Amino acid sequence: MFETFIEKLRNGTYITLETTPSRSAQFTPTIEKIATLGLDKLVDGFSTTDNPLAKLKYNALFAAMKLQDRFGLPTLATMSMRDRNRIALQSDLLGANESGVRAVLALTGDSAHYSDQPHAKGVFEGNSNLLLDIITTLNRGVDMADQKLLAPVQPIYPFAVIDAYAKNSAALQKKLSKKVSHGAVAIISQPVYDLENARKLLTMTNEANIEHHANCVLILGYFPITKLRTARFLDENVPGIHVPHSWVEALEAAAKISPEEEYRVGFELSKNLFEELKALHPKIHIMTANQFELAKAILS
Repeated sequence: MFETFIEKLRNGTYITLETTPSRSAQFTPTIEKIATLGLDKLVDGFSTTDNPLAKLKYNALFAAMKLQDRFGLPTLATMSMRDRNRIALQSDLLGANESGVRAVLALTGDSAHYSDQPHAKGVFEGNSNLLLDIITTLNRGVDMADQKLLAPVQPIYPFAVIDAYAKNSAALQKKLSKKVSHGAVAIISQPVYDLENARKLLTMTNEANIEHHANCVLILGYFPITKLRTARFLDENVPGIHVPHSWVEALEAAAKISPEEEYRVGFELSKNLFEELKALHPKIHIMTANQFELAKAILS
């Protein structure tokens, strides 16, 4: 399953869809919604998030396992450095490996300051580069203490993330290069909203690959915008994302007419962008905050 997944990533069209588990003891309702909409027929795989903003959710590794069991599609499980030290990280990776979860998105994680759990503390033994190193080490058949594993892992594929935009391009290039040097097979960008931005990221990835003699693939992050307030929030409050002024202006004008017109304009802008990105570089990770009907409309 995963070897084909990585082959598509490197040489074919690769589309994945993010899922965000809820604060619930059941992930099945999310799975059934995906099945009802037939989204499993429109993508190459899924991802699961790991307690974003440090808010309690269903476990990402178990969610990934359930998605794979239900649809037979590979799933990228997010793991955050915030909640685990290197002992727990290695332990989770070993258990996930036998369960068939073998693609991992390494994140440093949002600060526990944002948590909805009183007195929660972050672990942060290291940043996401440490998790990339842990995966590389386990793939060699040893643990982080250089002790041989009694049974080796099936290959684990490490993914990373990068900002889509920065005023200081050199700083962004340095961060991207570092993730490549730590063994990421692919890097997912924050949402991209124009082709020029996408081209710059592709150039940066190519330069990092040349520098480190690597074959890391850039995956363009994609988040459709159908509301003016979303466009403003992303552009003004989320580091690493830039929403073009033309999008904001178009949504402002549409919002003055009606909510329906606002949605129509946002959807049209987003749909056109998706098709343009796919034509430029058909490696895309779709994020819709579990608005799966919107995902289907974009993909159909």
